[in-house]
Amino acid sequence: MPKPKPTWTQKLQQSKPAAIKVLDKAFADMPEGSRMMIASPEIIDRYVRNLSPGQCITPKQLRADLADSNQAEHTCPVTTGIFLRVVAEAAWEQHLSGVPEKAITPFWRVIEPDSPLAGKLACGREFIRTQRTSEKAALTIKTHSSK
Repeated sequence: MPKPKPTWTQKLQQSKPAAIKVLDKAFADMPEGSRMMIASPEIIDRYVRNLSPGQCITPKQLRADLADSNQAEHTCPVTTGIFLRVVAEAAWEQHLSGVPEKAITPFWRVIEPDSPLAGKLACGREFIRTQRTSEKAALTIKTHSSK
């Protein structure tokens, strides 16, 4: 009998620790020799929980902030996207099980409703729009140059 698939909450809780890797070749927008942080779902969850109501950032800003606070030049864009989904889906599971909204991770403060990631989430784009509207937050974030 196959082992049951872990829930998103279990994936969040069973994550590997973060690591810093020196790139031996260029990757994405990061040059060879860069110090790249590979975060964890727990680190991303903790970061997002610290965002204030109405405060929205982009995943790119999240990556820059994590790199800066962890003595790295960059944070991996691929694993950050994966882990941000884990955080969002775990929060949605908790929401569906009756956990009060104020106790779940406010992933809508990082995931824009029209982003490709939002389209993959079980909560749907409309939930993110509703949350941002209720917090009087922008539905889209104007980006500025950063890492």
